[in-house]
Amino acid sequence: MFPDLAEQLRAREQQGLRRFRQVVESPQASHITIDGRDYLAFSSNDYLGLANHPDLIQSACVGAKQYGVGAGASHLINGHSAAHHILEDVLAQFTGFPKALLFSTGYMANIGVVTALVGREDAIFADKLNHVSLNDAALLSRAKFIRFPHLDLTTLEQRLAASNARRKLVISDAVFSMEGDIAPIKQLIALCEKYHALLVLDDAHGFGVLGEKGRGSLFLPDSDYVHSPNIVYMATLGKAAGVFGAFVAAQVDVIETLIQSARSYIYTTATPPLLSHVLLTSLKLIEQDEWRRDALLRNIAQLKNGLQSLSWKLLPSTTPIQPLLVGESTEAVRISERLREQGILVPAIRPPTVPQGMARLRISLSAAHQLRDIRRLTQALNELALDS
Repeated sequence: MFPDLAEQLRAREQQGLRRFRQVVESPQASHITIDGRDYLAFSSNDYLGLANHPDLIQSACVGAKQYGVGAGASHLINGHSAAHHILEDVLAQFTGFPKALLFSTGYMANIGVVTALVGREDAIFADKLNHVSLNDAALLSRAKFIRFPHLDLTTLEQRLAASNARRKLVISDAVFSMEGDIAPIKQLIALCEKYHALLVLDDAHGFGVLGEKGRGSLFLPDSDYVHSPNIVYMATLGKAAGVFGAFVAAQVDVIETLIQSARSYIYTTATPPLLSHVLLTSLKLIEQDEWRRDALLRNIAQLKNGLQSLSWKLLPSTTPIQPLLVGESTEAVRISERLREQGILVPAIRPPTVPQGMARLRISLSAAHQLRDIRRLTQALNELALDS
């Protein structure tokens, strides 16, 4: 039965592209345990160090006692808990939108939003380096899928102007997950308003980290966000927020359309209500603990300073995602494995996640990392570079 599968797996392994899961035996943190060995980890999206925060653990216990464990049904049957509803109201207020809607994951949110808003008569305009969930959503929607070079707004405008589609949808990461750079949000909003398009903005890696009090990329000083009705904003709750899930915030008509038509929202069991209860605590910490974002900035600066003389170069990023460009997949895997031998986890990112010849180490920084942790990583990379 499908004997070619084994051959495909062998070929993938020979090319340095086969991936393997590792079983983490400890809570998520800057130091984790795998197979009984402790590692310094630069491989998590827990950017603010909240995934194992004692206040969140206590909230989980309280939430479990109040709401139980499972939701038991989809949101449109009887799985929509008071905890879900309260969190949606708080998220809308936190991000400055009229209404918000919870999804189980960011992937499901992107699929649900795009397929509910556009179809065969419509057009989607997408940055070429968007997350795969946005690309998959575009393909599933059956709308015309028009991609533009990374951050190339001139090409985007030309393609928007030439389109006669019934509806136009521009989709973009806010912080690009493998590059660490930030979309020009102010200009994207202006183009969408000019050409009567909606902007779906995936802020999975900006929410909690960027903007005033961690409110996300829309609140950066140069985004000039003025509550444009053209924005459909998505963010995840399992990265900087430290828990699980995702939400979409937008105008009331958009959210009501998603409730009626987003299949990845309608046809799945709601997330456990206790998680929504925990996220209320997480949002308070995000808003109050400015020191966490200050620690991230400190760690980013120290990493850049420690790696500036390497032949491998950091891509331009001011976010906790710091990609170290290596080039060939086999070399990226080799460096990652050598670091692992020293008790340091940094994942090698290879095609098809990134383009051919653009393999890299994706260094993910957290507020939980100490200066000595950053120093240990930079010293190890500098030593490996001398051996290359």
